[in-house]
Amino acid sequence: MNIVLIGMRGVGKTNIARRLSFQIKRPVMSTDLLVEYEAGTTVAEFVATRGWAAFRDAEFQVLTKLAHLDGLIIDAGGGIVVDLQQGGEVYSTRKVELLKSRGEVIFLTGDIDRLATKVRDDPTRPTLDARRGAAELMRARLPFYERTADWTIDVEGRDRGDIAAEIAARYPQRRS
Repeated sequence: MNIVLIGMRGVGKTNIARRLSFQIKRPVMSTDLLVEYEAGTTVAEFVATRGWAAFRDAEFQVLTKLAHLDGLIIDAGGGIVVDLQQGGEVYSTRKVELLKSRGEVIFLTGDIDRLATKVRDDPTRPTLDARRGAAELMRARLPFYERTADWTIDVEGRDRGDIAAEIAARYPQRRS
């Protein structure tokens, strides 16, 4: 079984995934890093040149491969629960089914306004939606995260190591 971390940008998924990996001796796979590796470019450059719809399809291709593996910690990008249609973002049944097919999904949640401020000026992160601010988009995604989650952890005011330890307590350590 895989452990899948989902949540908004800046919530600490990558940091917590790395700490959890150390604690329970499981490898981490980042969906964003895998898309970057396969595309040969950064997420920001990918989105700037090919668009968000192509990125969401690339995420799906990565998840299709990860769904065949077991015993991973999957650090999922912030938009892993969405796909795009003409009207904007919609719940991604296809990606969520892959995430849940071999894993338990943990939604890491936090204060949306704080997270939006934290990631606002990060040049490594592409603009989410030119028509809406990050906080508004995060609020719109909240029901999708909640619908997907098997378990939710609020990270506000908590040490990332303590959060990783809380998750680790639910999963066996892999034998070397």
